[in-house]
Amino acid sequence: MMSRDTRQLSLSGRATEAASPIDRSRESSHDLPPLRAFGLFAGIGGIEKGLGSSGHEAIGLCEIDDGAISVLEKHFPGTALFQDICKLRSIPRGVDLVTAGFPCQDLSQAGQTAGISGARSGLVGHVFRLLEKRRVPWVLIENVPFVLRLGRGRAVQVIVGELERLGYRWAYRVVDTLAFGLPQRRERVFLLASREGDPRSVLLADESGEPPSRSPTRRRALGFYWTEGVRGLGTAVGAVPTLKGGSSVGIPSPPAIMLPSGRVVTPDIRDAERLQGFEADWTLPAQSGGRRAGYRWKLVGNAVTVDVAQWIGLRLRSPAPYDSSWDAPLSQGSPWPNAAWSDGSRRYAAHVSTRPMAVAGPPIDKFLRFEKRDLSARATAGFLGRLRSSSLRRPAWFEPVLENHLARMVSRER
Repeated sequence: MMSRDTRQLSLSGRATEAASPIDRSRESSHDLPPLRAFGLFAGIGGIEKGLGSSGHEAIGLCEIDDGAISVLEKHFPGTALFQDICKLRSIPRGVDLVTAGFPCQDLSQAGQTAGISGARSGLVGHVFRLLEKRRVPWVLIENVPFVLRLGRGRAVQVIVGELERLGYRWAYRVVDTLAFGLPQRRERVFLLASREGDPRSVLLADESGEPPSRSPTRRRALGFYWTEGVRGLGTAVGAVPTLKGGSSVGIPSPPAIMLPSGRVVTPDIRDAERLQGFEADWTLPAQSGGRRAGYRWKLVGNAVTVDVAQWIGLRLRSPAPYDSSWDAPLSQGSPWPNAAWSDGSRRYAAHVSTRPMAVAGPPIDKFLRFEKRDLSARATAGFLGRLRSSSLRRPAWFEPVLENHLARMVSRER
């Protein structure tokens, strides 16, 4: 892909407790003033923390999960908290930006029905209900890439159709956390809509191109999901695959990491928090009330990466020109691409990658700071059994390393 001549945002700088190389300090100058944000489906505040490091202010948060609320109360003291979006009557006055990261499964039913009547069958409908009453200048929506295919694209059609009906221009882009120097392969869709500005100048202006391909070797750490092994491995060279939320009852689902030494480990929850751009023990307040420690994995796995939200926040204050000469109109019924935009009358596919930035970061084995746990003999044996019965492609040395690890674990557990 050829790169555009666009103004790049400087994000390199001092590392923080979250061990991300992105500079979390505010830039010395901005073109636009900070925004006052209201977070719907706020989770543990990943979007709001990232926006806050860009100078914006969260003046209200709405979240129904008790554990997540405990985290928000700790880290956003004095911010108004609302628990149930279904009971939220209106967006408070003075809000410039509404953020929302709702579950994509919520659109399964809505995607089968046209218009707002279908959207209102789920939680996403409450976003439009609130915007109907108060049409704030900016809206930021986050979701998983599957939302682009859900219901053969009907889910996205519902979302952007409602935004257009409410008078918003919009742009969306699939963004990979790896682009921000954090060793986690995590793609998420960010959709930004506005009644005043150009969303393209925020989401689409930065472009670093596709990363160089890296082949798995014994000299590189390899992340994978030991809970898989039949239909996929979820491998990531020098990184971990997307952190998952685990079960609803607090059973964690950490990925496994095959280290260059041959040891196979799982990361500590504090390193998982850092992989999402949070400080270690950000979710510790969620263990109050007798909740299991593993419950924190659910909160971290469902969170928005702080560094990505910070980049969006910085661009909201310092928008850059976007060259749309590469872009082509979207035809009716065509699949939704990884990036697109609308000027309010026509929709276009955007010619950008999933990597707006190219922040250099350490590989996963150098990133981990806290004590790692060896993958148990039971977990290793179960994964090997599924892998051997599958036809999945894997490096020739992958199984022997696992077999040696299993032998060590069995010997240790005797």
